[in-house]
This record gives sequence, structure tokens and C-alpha cells, in this order.
Amino acid sequence: MKRILVLSGKGGTGKTTLTATLVQMLQIKAFADCDVDAPNLHLICAKKEWEREDKPFLGMQISFIDQDKCTGCGKCVEVCRFDALVKTATGTYQVNPFNCEGCAVCQYVCPENAISSKDNITGKTSVYTHEDTVFSTAQLNMGSGNSGKLVSEVKKNLDDAVPKNEGIAIIDGSPGIGCPVIASLSGIDLALMVTEPTSSGLHDLKRIVKTSKIFATKIAIVINKSDIDEEGCQLVEAYCQEEHLPIIGHIPYDSTVSKTINKGENLADIDCPSSKAIGKIAEKIPSFLEK
Repeated sequence: MKRILVLSGKGGTGKTTLTATLVQMLQIKAFADCDVDAPNLHLICAKKEWEREDKPFLGMQISFIDQDKCTGCGKCVEVCRFDALVKTATGTYQVNPFNCEGCAVCQYVCPENAISSKDNITGKTSVYTHEDTVFSTAQLNMGSGNSGKLVSEVKKNLDDAVPKNEGIAIIDGSPGIGCPVIASLSGIDLALMVTEPTSSGLHDLKRIVKTSKIFATKIAIVINKSDIDEEGCQLVEAYCQEEHLPIIGHIPYDSTVSKTINKGENLADIDCPSSKAIGKIAEKIPSFLEK
């Protein structure tokens, strides 16, 4: 199975809209949303009649204080570097799960052996199925860490649910260059990068390209809203030429897009300039995967 990852160095470039449109245009049977901090691909691509299976996701373990054993001596507070321990009204201590990093130093110094580690649910994974189509996604709990590990779980669930070495899988990645993006990039055949003809768009495109090259990932560029700034578009094109990055398509600014997305509809069902431009991109993708 060939894997395409749609990325953007910054948020708001149209990455998810492009992903959703390509999923329908290419009739993709396996796709995923790895933006686990704020997943939204399901709003367009996962219909009500689809079956969904949710599973809790366990992040790193955190400390837990047995209130019956705690004497309130405060030794744990003295060594905690993360301000994760809170005094209760009865004089004992309890752990703030949002601050605890699971280092277990408090357990080491506790004279009453009142502190132990416990599993911590930091999110959930979801696998949607409909006939022969599979969609894998996840939601990280607010304030939780280990987003990269959760991304890897999303990709594993997709691989487990579909036959190996068949067809194309499309993955909607996270914006930026952080941990979830790095986890998304492993095992990818083509990174489709969406940018805008703006200073911030070009700046963040350079960052994500640099990150992707560490993985020796094949790259193709999509310039969205390419007609809003001719000079800015030329600067992006010049950078791509300098770095030998192929531009797979230009998508014009189109007010139809926001109206369509707000209705929860797929751009592939609408006849407009942007959908026509994405259609041309969809036609080129198979040849880019073969190169």
C-alpha cells in the first residue's frame, strides 16, 4: 500500500480540505487523520451510517497517592520538579494528573510507600468502517502529552484494518514540524505539502521540507490560493526550483470552499475552480508515486 501524507508547515493552509477532496476523487479505501490534537477529517469523510469502534489510549503512567497511607510529611513535594502535588483539606497530598510527568521520584522518597504508578488514559483511538473502506483517527485529551505515540497508534490501526500492499492510503497530518508530524512521516511514500503564497507560508514550508528531508521522503508541493499574491507565488516557485521540489498543482482562491466546508460537504461534489484544480492534482498523483 502506497502512503501519501498531506502536510503543511502552518495551520489554515487548506490541508484537510485537500485531503478530504482527494479521498473522494481517488476513491481511497484507507485513510487517516493524524492531527490528533484537533482532528476534523471525520466531519466531512465519516458519514453517520459508518460503524465506529473507540478504544482508550494509555499514555505514560503517572503517580497515584494512597490517601489512607499518606501522612502529609511533604517529602514528595520537596523533590517534585513539576509542581504536580497538591495538599488536600485533610493535610495529605494528591497528584495533579495534568502536571505529573511520571518520573516516579516521589515514589522513591515516600517513607510510607503510599505512592505508586497507575495507567493514565490520555485519549482515544477511533476506527470507522463502511463496507470495504477504513478510516482511522484519534483524539488526544486536553493537556495530555505523547501525541507522537498516539499518531503511531492511528497508523498502526489503519495498517491492521486493511490488506497489505494494495491501493493508496492518504493521511492527513498535523501542521507544524513537531512530534506528531515526525511520527506521521515514518513509512511515507509521498509527502504532499500545502503552502500559501505568503511570507509565513514560505517560511513554514521551508521548515517542513527540511524536516521531511531527514526521512528521505519524496516531496510534492501544492500552492493553495495561488492567485492572491503573484509576487508571493513567484517566491514560492523560485524556492521549489532551487530545492528541486516539484509543484504538483496550483489551487486558486475560491469563496465556494468555505461555504461548502461549513455545510459539511465534500468539495469533490461541487463544480468550482478549486475542485477542478484539485482534480488535476488527483490525476498526477499516481505518476508521482511511481517515480
